[in-house]
Amino acid sequence: MTLHAALPQPHATESKSTGVVGIVGVGTATTEASYTQPEVLDIFGITDPKVRSVFLNSAIERRHLTIPPRGSDGSRLAEPQGELLAKHKRIALDMGARAVRACLESSGYELADVDYLCCVTSTGFLTPGLSALLIREMGLSPGTSRVDIVGMGCNAGLNALNAVAGWSAANPGKVAVMVCVEACSAAYVIDSTMRTAVVNSLFGDGAAAVCLVADSLDAASGPAFVPSAPGSPRILGFASHLITDAIGAMRYDWDDEQAKFSFYLDPEIPYVVGAHAERVVDRLLSRAGIRRSDVSHWLVHSGGKKVIDAVRINLGLTRHDVRHTTGVLRDYGNVSSGSFLFSYDRLLRERSPEVGDYGALMTMGPGSTIETALVQW
Repeated sequence: MTLHAALPQPHATESKSTGVVGIVGVGTATTEASYTQPEVLDIFGITDPKVRSVFLNSAIERRHLTIPPRGSDGSRLAEPQGELLAKHKRIALDMGARAVRACLESSGYELADVDYLCCVTSTGFLTPGLSALLIREMGLSPGTSRVDIVGMGCNAGLNALNAVAGWSAANPGKVAVMVCVEACSAAYVIDSTMRTAVVNSLFGDGAAAVCLVADSLDAASGPAFVPSAPGSPRILGFASHLITDAIGAMRYDWDDEQAKFSFYLDPEIPYVVGAHAERVVDRLLSRAGIRRSDVSHWLVHSGGKKVIDAVRINLGLTRHDVRHTTGVLRDYGNVSSGSFLFSYDRLLRERSPEVGDYGALMTMGPGSTIETALVQW
């Protein structure tokens, strides 16, 4: 059975598609070492009851982290900003390469097949960008087209997927790979404040990649890919919403005292995001002529317990609907831009999607921004 139902009409701000874009593979990777929340507290000698409460009530059981080495006195060494950038480069190259290889293996493609590479990260800055470094490191063709999306935060995976889907639609039959690589261990400030406690209790290292290929709508050119099999959904559209009144609610600031960048999360942001979720989701679905009840699978960014609950309640979702979102938070913490792909990978491994099912993807991050996408198996 081939799914060639008409694509939704493009919005005024959207470019017209020339092909049906399918997600044909996914892969994930993490750093080697993982720690429970009590272990992290003990490693850094955190005894403040309020800070410990933030860690222990996070709904996170374990995260992959790259802990700084011990000094001669047994305490963990401080990492200047330069060392954090070097850590990011090392971790990102390793995780990114493993995620891309896993993605290609699941899709049946090889490194030589990759025509386009998009790299997403917010946990470090590199010039040349991660895409150039991965092309050299992995032995991809020097002629591979590439782009780096840097600093957009946890929502960036869907921003990038939108752009990569556009490239795929304009280049039917060619293989595009998007990889989200977040070395969150390279973006930490360790001190005794509640500001850093919230961040330090939440994020973990992780990378996730997807492979996209578009079928041609021009019968004369022949089909390159028909996204009809379970596990290979086609992308129907995207919708975004920027909450301009909360533009500073999630941000990187320079900390003069620490001489590092420090991430800030406003404690009210879960409720702000939840309050705006309906607007953008309903706009996404209305373009395809469907309702929330028509969506069988929900893949929401594992931003934290409060934000997941706020989105779930405002959209009228069940705990079962967000089981993969909460499961990823429990087992990995918030892995930033790649979190929703960890959930997507779990959904496919569960083998629950059936041909014709709709899936809604949602990410949230700095801006403050809500990004969504609609897919169909």
